[in-house]
Amino acid sequence: MKRRRILCLSFVAALAFLAGCESLPAEPRAGARPVAPADRRETAVPERDRVLFDYRLGVSALRAGRFDEAKARFDDAIARIGGIITNDAQAERARGLFSAEKVKTFIGEPYERVMAYYYRGILYWRDGERDNARACFRSGQVIDSDPRPGHENYAADYVLLDYLEGLASAKLAADGSDAIARAQAHTAGKISLPPVNAAANVLVFAEYGYGPRKFAGGQYGEQLRFHADDSPTRSARLVLDGGRKIVPLPVYDDLGFQATTRGGRVMDHILGNKAQFKAGANAASDVALAGAVIAGDQGRRRDRRGNDGDEANVAAVGLGILGIIGKLASAATQTTADTRQWDNLPQRLSFAAIVLPPGEHEGKIEFLDREGNVLAQRTQRVAFSVATDDRDTVVFLSELKP
Repeated sequence: MKRRRILCLSFVAALAFLAGCESLPAEPRAGARPVAPADRRETAVPERDRVLFDYRLGVSALRAGRFDEAKARFDDAIARIGGIITNDAQAERARGLFSAEKVKTFIGEPYERVMAYYYRGILYWRDGERDNARACFRSGQVIDSDPRPGHENYAADYVLLDYLEGLASAKLAADGSDAIARAQAHTAGKISLPPVNAAANVLVFAEYGYGPRKFAGGQYGEQLRFHADDSPTRSARLVLDGGRKIVPLPVYDDLGFQATTRGGRVMDHILGNKAQFKAGANAASDVALAGAVIAGDQGRRRDRRGNDGDEANVAAVGLGILGIIGKLASAATQTTADTRQWDNLPQRLSFAAIVLPPGEHEGKIEFLDREGNVLAQRTQRVAFSVATDDRDTVVFLSELKP
């Protein structure tokens, strides 16, 4: 009777522990590459994922030429990520042993936040707001830098953010030479940037390849890792006016490089501690359960010999309770890194500033492989109009579909 009562108490304790462990909300479906039409529906989008949906739908709208929608999306995302602080309630929950990192409000890794400002800068420039465009590119530089001690090597190193700041400054009759010098330094001598031409009236932004993908590594999925498929498209060129003008569009920035060379996150340390706790609780429960088996066996042998085996039986049940609680604690500890991702980003970014006469211009953008051969199936027709006033014509070209 006594053993049965103790066993009942052990189950009650286990159930109480389970009740105290937090159940996790379902993760929203990750978008396909490119974003599927179903992803454009906003029904039941969790608030913690609102920025992620803004990111995805914003760039899709930009590629489709729905510029007002793109601006609204990126404005909403930027306002939200600017207002989120690291000590909000959801971030605090994510640090807890029994809450997953994905319960926190998504703002993205630095390369994702940088791209929100990069795209918004392009849209500002398209509207003739060069000062706001420059502010966006500068904001991207700040996001890409890492002020933590020991992370000085992870300073901002996007070529285009600095180059575009310098060009915008030149068009605003300001000195942008420092920004241009930084941009050239970021290329590490691998490519020469074109001279800044403040008279250029057509700005061509191009992107190609698929961006980096996140996945969870480590024994318990506690490590956030990145994989970048190397796209066959290694460069591009814009062919205009019957081939009379060819504009090279080489790679200036690679998002795969930006994602994989970033320093460790604060959350990595927290997840590492969770993984250590999970492993320790699991090992301790194994020891306790093994002890329960041994103690129970001793109790049964004493009972068969007519001796009092209650003491051993009580020890067996106690160790069993500890083992069960340890196993439950280990199972409930949420160690998996947050792999929600802006999954319709490009891999490579390019830019050109050219001078064209006012009027209509037609042509094509060709994407080239490593050897410079045209990938014919990826060629796209291009048509745009150059205004007669002093507003720059912004042409945005993407190998990726909306």
